[in-house]
Amino acid sequence: MDEIWQLLECTHAPVYFAPEAVSVYSAAGAGLKGFWMGYFASRSAALGAVPADVVTAAFYNFAPARVARALPDAWDRCPPETVLAARLDVIDRCLRRLLGDLVDSPQVAEAADLARRAVVTLPPAGRVLFAAHAALPVPEHPHLALWWAATALREFRGDGHVAALVTAGVDGCEANVITVALGLAPPEQRLNRGWTEAEWQAAEERLRGRGVLAEDGALTTEGRRERDALEATTDRLARPVVDVLGADGMARLADCLHPIARRIVEAGGVPFPNAMGLPPLGPR
Repeated sequence: MDEIWQLLECTHAPVYFAPEAVSVYSAAGAGLKGFWMGYFASRSAALGAVPADVVTAAFYNFAPARVARALPDAWDRCPPETVLAARLDVIDRCLRRLLGDLVDSPQVAEAADLARRAVVTLPPAGRVLFAAHAALPVPEHPHLALWWAATALREFRGDGHVAALVTAGVDGCEANVITVALGLAPPEQRLNRGWTEAEWQAAEERLRGRGVLAEDGALTTEGRRERDALEATTDRLARPVVDVLGADGMARLADCLHPIARRIVEAGGVPFPNAMGLPPLGPR
């Protein structure tokens, strides 16, 4: 993963791990029940009160049954606009706690401005989750504006990644198996994403049949080649962000984001390994 995407992901991801989330979501509307209802409702609320099948399609690597246990019940308990306000409250509390005095720093304000410029300029065609999040109002406070932009940009890349997976014929369960085989996600990934043991084993067998997975569960040479090709396609589809900001703008955004992401990680805002397959930040 290129540095800029890793930095944006580290900026966005604390919303999923914030201890503040459970209490805030449970207090929203009639109360969202449990972690997963809060997760699916909060991440998909920008799309409106859509059914589970739409969220399964957009998120791609979650088992349909896992999504269906949360939606559409969540919308009966809490309308999307209320969920979105709660999500912003969660990340506001979380970032203030994680960043400390850095939350009001010039780096945060400059990063927010650069990332916002990318979001409002990028073409939304074919990027459903990106378009939905980019259409939300830009928050007033710089740290929240930065998180809003980081969220939209990570969904821009994510939409492209799903397109790459579909093109390569890798389904959602198989994508998880590959991430675990690479050591980027924990062994609990099957449970995290809601797949049954039978579904997981069937995905492993399909990957073995295609020469992607070895008998011991590791990726074969061909499997690594195919995975590298997937990542290359994802990077190519994310290229418009570079085109919008230019090389200098991308470099400056990375410079601003690095201390922010580093503070978030060092404060425990993102665990490693994690279900997203996000690798640890390297030295700079």
